[in-house]
Amino acid sequence: MAPIFNKKIIIAMILALIVIFSVITISYIYFSDNVQLGVSDESNISSVETVSLANSTVGSVEVIKNIGNPNSPKRIAYVVGVHPLEHEVHETLVKILPNVTGLNYCYDIYIINVTQDVGYYGDGLSDFDSPGRQNGQNLAYEYVYPEIINGDYDLAIDVHSHVGSYPYQTLVFSPVKESLSVDYANEIVENCPDIVYYAPDTTTSGPYLTIPLNENGVPAFYFEEYSFASQDVKDAHVLELIHAVDNLKL
Repeated sequence: MAPIFNKKIIIAMILALIVIFSVITISYIYFSDNVQLGVSDESNISSVETVSLANSTVGSVEVIKNIGNPNSPKRIAYVVGVHPLEHEVHETLVKILPNVTGLNYCYDIYIINVTQDVGYYGDGLSDFDSPGRQNGQNLAYEYVYPEIINGDYDLAIDVHSHVGSYPYQTLVFSPVKESLSVDYANEIVENCPDIVYYAPDTTTSGPYLTIPLNENGVPAFYFEEYSFASQDVKDAHVLELIHAVDNLKL
């Protein structure tokens, strides 16, 4: 009977080791995925709140506040939705930023939701004639601009996408030359192999947000992603931007 008894013990020990190994492996995979994706812990999301700023006939504005490190003296504003057709990259930032852990600075995301005359790609309207774009720009100037000016922000980033109108797919730039925002945008490029600095001659939204912010003490630059990039690429580029911004020397 002894050999049979010993064999049962050995089998039980092997099964126990398999269970322990499986638990460790699953835990490691889960932990690694959380680190890679930046899944928030309770301390990171407890202070986050969403505040409605405006509701009008053309759309609404809200802000997700206190993302990242709410105790940081440095505050950065992201703005999405100024141009409604570029919503995929806007949704990407809103999806990813609140779930990134270990951030140094505190972030607010201003979300513009245009509901009137949103339009569609290929409708034949120029950037200057699109009522949806203009509605978003008006909402930005009326509601987001004063909040950022009066909100003690150190930086603002206006998130957009394009359909191939620029010679580069993923880029940053400031509409105001020889400004601190140009320095910050160039520092982003130095730390992001997939992002370049390229400034077009004109922007339709500049006068409604980034230009007056720069002229009134808040550095502001654009982030532009290619509209037709795959979602995986958008995710990677936005995450790259987030980490580079968080390592700026403000």
